[in-house]
Amino acid sequence: MSDLHYAPTTTAELMSRGMDCLVKNMGVIEAESFIAAIQRERFDYTKWHQQYFAQDESIETFLQQATDYAKALQ
Repeated sequence: MSDLHYAPTTTAELMSRGMDCLVKNMGVIEAESFIAAIQRERFDYTKWHQQYFAQDESIETFLQQATDYAKALQ
């Protein structure tokens, strides 16, 4: 039997790591805007992800659809 134990990530740690990732990749302003949009629009990222990533299409088509989707939310 192994002495290794899985310690689940705490909510605070998960949120901190998520914010770090967003800020690193988007910058502070866009990261804050992203979070505000999710809260304001009740955006279901999982549903959106399944709809758009499950399709077998080119990256160019995907990027255009993502851009159109983002514009439709505004």
